[in-house]
Amino acid sequence: ERLDLSERQEKIIRHLLAQPNGIILLTGPTGCGKSTSLYCFLSSINSVQRRIITIEEPVEYRLPGVSQIDVKPEIDLTFAKGLRHILRQDPNVVMVGEIRDIETADIAIRAAMTGHLVFSTLHTNDAVGGITRLLDMDVEPFLLASVVKSFIAQRLVRTICPDCIQMVDYPRDYLVEICFPVKELGTRFRRGAGCDQCRQTGYQGRAAIYEICLITEPLRKLIMQKRDGGELKQCAIAERMETLRQDGWRRVAQGRTTIEEVVRVTQTDEVMAETTEEAEPVVAGEAAEIH
Repeated sequence: ERLDLSERQEKIIRHLLAQPNGIILLTGPTGCGKSTSLYCFLSSINSVQRRIITIEEPVEYRLPGVSQIDVKPEIDLTFAKGLRHILRQDPNVVMVGEIRDIETADIAIRAAMTGHLVFSTLHTNDAVGGITRLLDMDVEPFLLASVVKSFIAQRLVRTICPDCIQMVDYPRDYLVEICFPVKELGTRFRRGAGCDQCRQTGYQGRAAIYEICLITEPLRKLIMQKRDGGELKQCAIAERMETLRQDGWRRVAQGRTTIEEVVRVTQTDEVMAETTEEAEPVVAGEAAEIH
């Protein structure tokens, strides 16, 4: 609820958090809200029946009932060494602040294979980029496909200032060019005109947009074959993954942010470009099948 997920996203996340083991990876640049999401995930599954231990750099927020360890490079306490130490304490759930190298990745994978639920982050542009990043680290494709449950990319978009909202009509040709679902959502949307309250920017506050890539069987097969990122993303979209940009359109439809802001923080989804007009609605619709 604190993450302001769509109904579909919430259903998927709840399913992932109910898993007894496996790896869930959040991806995105520094400052995109990954830590906040991780803390929300851990808080939602925190109970006396579950032993949760984290290794972070640094610990940003203290969670009651959770053992949290700071990485300390000055005494050679790295993510990899900290993770090894954590696993000797027999936790149920582990959170590693970031997977930066093959050593940390290998330990995290072994932890997932031996019955632990593991959370961590990667610095990649989108969810599928997490797959290619781990493959580039020389993680075995079979292991990646077997233990990773999902890659979740996120970004923060600025939200419209409530004190200077105005309605704007956007050119249809422009909206089609950026893969906006014109048929479902139309062409008239909110934008901030700029005022003293928002220092003439038209924005106040921020909200997150998400891209959840579930490792389904078709995607698993492509990972095993070490296919390139473009083919992996096409497969993920065919498996009903909603891209960051598509989730941004949900925020536009809600009146929370602007089309310009979504375009600014997302990359063009080229594989969607030729099918946007014919595509099924991506903002409203039934919850995705959980694999």
